Amino acid sequence: MPRSHPLFTLSFCVLSGLAAIAHAAEPAKVTLTSPLPHLVVQREGFEPKRSAANTPGGPELGYADIAVRGAKPEGASGEWQFRLVLAEKGYGRSFEWHRLQVEEDPNELRGLAEVPAGGPYRLDIRCVDDKGATVAAGAVEAIGVGEVFVVAGQSYAGGYNDEILKVTDPALAVSTYDWQAKTWRVAHDPPPHNGDGGSIWPALGDMLAPTLRVPVAFVNVSVGATSTAQWHPDGELHKRLVKAGREVESFRAVLWQQGESDVIAKTPVATYIKNMEEIREAAADAWGFEPPWLLAKSTLHPTVYNNPIEEDHIRSAIDQLWSRQGFRPGPDTDVLGGDSRGDAKSRRHFSALGQRRAAQLWFAILWNELHRTTSE
Repeated sequence: MPRSHPLFTLSFCVLSGLAAIAHAAEPAKVTLTSPLPHLVVQREGFEPKRSAANTPGGPELGYADIAVRGAKPEGASGEWQFRLVLAEKGYGRSFEWHRLQVEEDPNELRGLAEVPAGGPYRLDIRCVDDKGATVAAGAVEAIGVGEVFVVAGQSYAGGYNDEILKVTDPALAVSTYDWQAKTWRVAHDPPPHNGDGGSIWPALGDMLAPTLRVPVAFVNVSVGATSTAQWHPDGELHKRLVKAGREVESFRAVLWQQGESDVIAKTPVATYIKNMEEIREAAADAWGFEPPWLLAKSTLHPTVYNNPIEEDHIRSAIDQLWSRQGFRPGPDTDVLGGDSRGDAKSRRHFSALGQRRAAQLWFAILWNELHRTTSE
């Protein structure tokens, strides 16, 4: 067997040594359990009067503290840092490395990152030793800070419309929370556990995100064919509402779209008002804060019934609630008729055109609500 050339042997040893050093220097992987991909956290500190004239990602758009959680790799010791990398066509700007305030725990990474309103961002984290070397690193994609809304009510609020809509925002900055799986995803129809058809929320998110310049999220717990009596604080639906609200921790408002079942049940005006006040008050007590409830007028179902007297009763009840503590006006989607409605064969609420028109009505309400709330 021929002997190896000394130069070849030396080169091989050098390359092998360099490879070993490079392998040894590779940072340990950190798998984050929080935040989750597509999470949107409700922002604080939004200043609409300043935001119109300022730069994207500025303090006037608000911020949120996002919990960072994960297992610490063995031996990872040093300073923990985070940075934000803005997604292509996202809202805001990227931010370079900042110190991550973490708790003293040898096994678990537990910290808070102050994140400016905007996104979606990729959140990168790393641990840097006293020589400046990165000893551990991890990342999570597509998180954001913006506006979060809880959606409740019955089928008008769910996936019971003609067209299954997809989010078309270029940054896909419209999310939804799956309260059963405890995950977030892009808010394409159908909504989680809420009918197999289309909804109005992807179209609404497509309008809100680029106008507000922040991501938007919907936490939809509505259930088709439910009356206000079924949402009473003693029932399972109210428990679902409260639990979902607690899990997202903070949100801008409850969007309530309901009425048909109370029309069918011939619910008296005073009873509807009493039911709604008890539903709201019990939820606020459980959450520890009082988000406004925006009540839509959604009493018509032309392919199922025609009860103008009972419809007027529920509309009157909602009118009165609009002026009571904790409630504010939502859109009057009863004005949408004709080609906005699904046909008799579909028995659905809105046609594809109606879904977009209903979204436009909600957009006007929410734009005014945001600027009213933050100016008070």
